[in-house]
Amino acid sequence: MTEVVGGRRSGGRAARQAARAISNAVSVPYITRKMSPFEVLSEEHLSLIEENADTVLEQVGIDFRDTPEALTLFRDAGADIDGERVRFPRGLARQLVQASAPAQFTQVARNPENNVEIGGMNTVFAPAYGSPFVYDLDNGRRYGTIEDFRNFVKLTYMTPFLHHSGGTVCEPVDIAVNKRHYDMVYAHMRYSDKAFMGSVTHPSRAEDTVAMARILFGSDFLEENTAIVSLANANSPLVWDSTMLGAAKVYAEANQGVLITPFILAGAMSPATVVGAATQTLAEALAGMAFCQLVRPGAPVILGSFASSMSMQSGAPTFGTPEPALILYVMAALARRLGVPFRSGGALTASKIADAQGAYESANTMQPTMLAGVNFVLHTAGWLEGGLSMGYEKFILDVDQAAAWHAFAKGVDMTPNGQAIDALLTNEPGVHFLGHPHTLANFEDAFWRSSNADNGSFEQWDLEGAKDANQRANAVWKKMLADYEPPPIDDAVDAELLEFIERKKDSFPDSFS
Repeated sequence: MTEVVGGRRSGGRAARQAARAISNAVSVPYITRKMSPFEVLSEEHLSLIEENADTVLEQVGIDFRDTPEALTLFRDAGADIDGERVRFPRGLARQLVQASAPAQFTQVARNPENNVEIGGMNTVFAPAYGSPFVYDLDNGRRYGTIEDFRNFVKLTYMTPFLHHSGGTVCEPVDIAVNKRHYDMVYAHMRYSDKAFMGSVTHPSRAEDTVAMARILFGSDFLEENTAIVSLANANSPLVWDSTMLGAAKVYAEANQGVLITPFILAGAMSPATVVGAATQTLAEALAGMAFCQLVRPGAPVILGSFASSMSMQSGAPTFGTPEPALILYVMAALARRLGVPFRSGGALTASKIADAQGAYESANTMQPTMLAGVNFVLHTAGWLEGGLSMGYEKFILDVDQAAAWHAFAKGVDMTPNGQAIDALLTNEPGVHFLGHPHTLANFEDAFWRSSNADNGSFEQWDLEGAKDANQRANAVWKKMLADYEPPPIDDAVDAELLEFIERKKDSFPDSFS
């Protein structure tokens, strides 16, 4: 029986929506887009940006700090070295990337049905990344814990609209800084069977990730297959540091994928114009990808762009504004011309909670993400507060919109059923189509349906508790976690992973700084 509280029913539609969010969807391993990418610049203008990036690489160069091996590799490849500054003869960085970097690659998952194709006309959705805080309606904003981390891995595993488990979905601050990567990587391996990302906060932690992947997949298999992608951010402007480059080197050597992403706050870390920011992004990314190809020719790389605008009054980053959308479109086109996969976009917002600001800004970022043809979307669900918080309710609302983008990416149905000419020819003028056989045949899947939105009457909404979108999302994530069942894993492999983690953790003291 439905409980009645204060004259209003609880449960009812909210419970049905929660159940539908979990089960009433067909799982797809990734999106294959049916529409050509939207272009904002001509070939002439894109070529000009490429020339400008080459000029920056040639005349200014990139600092590779505390990375003598990188300097040696670039010197041997023909670059000019001045201390830690690397200047690239015009076209050299591009040639190094195009000579061996794959245009598309498969990232394998523990469950082969969840393998993802990164590049081409494919789009892979992953949850948000890197937040030290989490937020939900019940407990507000707080530091993330390993329980929160596992919760988001489980939620991501359960939704068919996120194809990838992601990486640092939130920082588990209840575990020592120098040891938490073991628990995070293990959570992805044990509580999900989707593809995942590795640790990049120190080269040794990247090595631990690769070692754990060798246990999970087998050493020989990992040598021939890409089972990890990881994020390496440039220290903009025009700097690659030893931490990010060291981690990138570990993954490239092991034939694992690297997201080479300049992290740019336009106006502070790059020029305050669309073309200026895009030019710098391309230069920094070319240098990082060229390094990976020198480490191991053919190692998978993804050109990443993360560019936000800023408030010129406060210096705070802003999201969902027109200029970063234009940068995204430009960078997507430049990646296609270069011939490598592209990462950008997501449901980004500066809002502290999942309110109207959060919805508008997230929508304004996801739209160019899809129209530009982004291949890997790292921050699809959960992002709040400029990335400082991972929101439980925001995660559910974003996943709901990810489902809508799945439907949109299918494009226009031009099959005989889609043309509906038989229906048009057999339905008399003035007679509605509700009872027509064509309508009945398409009744179940004619239109995308939100699992969270309330489209009923005001009276029905009021009777069922007058819940807003956040309250409905709160019920969804709680039910999903209550219904979670872990994917099976080989007991011997699991035991070996746990033994590896315990042995490594015991070998050095905790550090929380």
